Amino acid sequence: MNLPITQFSEDQAEAFDTIAEALLRAGINIEESHTTPRSDGRDKTVAVIGKAGSGKTMLLAKLAEALTDAGVETISGDYEGRRRKDRRTLAILAPTNKAASVLRTRGVAATTIHRILYTPVYDPEYEKIAEWLVGNGDRPEIEGLTDAALDRAQAFFRSNRSVPGALAAAGLKGSDFILGWKRREDPLDVGFVDEASMLDAKQFEDLQEIFPTLLLFGDPAQLAPVNQSGSMVFDDLPEPRKLMLSRIHRQDADNPILDLAHALGDETLGFEEFEAMVQDAARSDERVTVAERVDAGLMARSPVLVWRNATRIRLINAFRKAHDAPENELLPGEPLICDGIELPLKHRKKRLDLEARGLIKGAQVIYLGAGKRAGFSRIHVIGAPEPQVSAASIIKIELPDEEEPFIPFAANMGATFLHGAAVTIHKAQGSQWPEVQVFAPDIYAASRAGRVEAGIPLWKRLAYVAITRAEHRLHWVTRYRLGLPQTRLTTEDLSSPPAAFKLTAEDGQ
Repeated sequence: MNLPITQFSEDQAEAFDTIAEALLRAGINIEESHTTPRSDGRDKTVAVIGKAGSGKTMLLAKLAEALTDAGVETISGDYEGRRRKDRRTLAILAPTNKAASVLRTRGVAATTIHRILYTPVYDPEYEKIAEWLVGNGDRPEIEGLTDAALDRAQAFFRSNRSVPGALAAAGLKGSDFILGWKRREDPLDVGFVDEASMLDAKQFEDLQEIFPTLLLFGDPAQLAPVNQSGSMVFDDLPEPRKLMLSRIHRQDADNPILDLAHALGDETLGFEEFEAMVQDAARSDERVTVAERVDAGLMARSPVLVWRNATRIRLINAFRKAHDAPENELLPGEPLICDGIELPLKHRKKRLDLEARGLIKGAQVIYLGAGKRAGFSRIHVIGAPEPQVSAASIIKIELPDEEEPFIPFAANMGATFLHGAAVTIHKAQGSQWPEVQVFAPDIYAASRAGRVEAGIPLWKRLAYVAITRAEHRLHWVTRYRLGLPQTRLTTEDLSSPPAAFKLTAEDGQ
């Protein structure tokens, strides 16, 4: 076997071997690093289940590495070469751009489910460049593109493995080489889905149609999708297809945030006892803090996590007042959350363009300023490979005790946004931030409500999801207060895309 199994925990090694057997039956031998042509056989779905720190991501990464060593081609979602009969494929997916970006920062070539369900249709002339870049054709001669431009494209692709980015480096924009998007018709081979607890039944059905071999990586302690009645798609799988990771991996040992998360598994633990544990952890480790006020400065890039919508709306308005934001416009640097795309059916291509750039429901973006056209906004999509985009926007600012939101400006149709200085814990699933503020009064309110989901008190699920969103530091906020920001809002911390690839809703209009 090519992988250093000694670095696995016992349950990781057992899961790896079980998955290796399933892949072998599908014609992919990761022990001897070779493949055979795919044969029509029974579909196989396996779930790798474990709480935070149990090593799910490490196992996913090692399996992906083994598949690459065996000659399996990873499909990125931005371009898919011409199919070969002997080709075996892998796609590594996440439900949101933020979740996919977390994997990419760990060296895993992840993309979103949207980018696999819909594939780009390339202009035939520029597709010759794409085929050359991925190794399926000779260097082309393209009218209007110099040798120097093709050299730039090749150099970019060698370092970034992005076809759209490479074409942008050659001086092209998205509307030049992408004619549209279509629903995937041909199946792939193997699919890995991270954050599978976020999948709903329809997404699961779509993925099973595409992938004969599907691996789900999920956390049973998280919150189920709101339309799933507390259950997750992997709950109904036969027991032999559910591989449990129970041990906290050694790389996550001595982590007070994970210690608190796993303490919530104690059935006898009440909210007051848990909050006392948070306070004890804060006294002994700087990675946990207890604060009496929400930090308005942190809210610009790391939203406060709350349970109740009323709390979310009040904190957002307090944040805007603390930053002296005008009532009738946004300041550059204000955070937003995409709430969907409002476009009629005849503009389906534009919808798919925006979704492909990361503007799917729940995407986190930063407002950069007004676009060139009325109603357009320049935004930075957090976690997207090419993050800066200009799009027709409908921005809604919800107000306390008001049924209708205030709309500072809007296009007739386009991407809709809510303010993102505070978000519900449900919407935070799949995301992580270096520092996270958890609004404890809402967790307490949930404990008093006495609700239970799939046998677990709701407050414990909320607390578990909220605190495990923190990568390095957890702020447990105990009072309904807001501390004034120490710095002004800015966009200077946002990196620009590596090339001028700007596929926007303005293109082609």
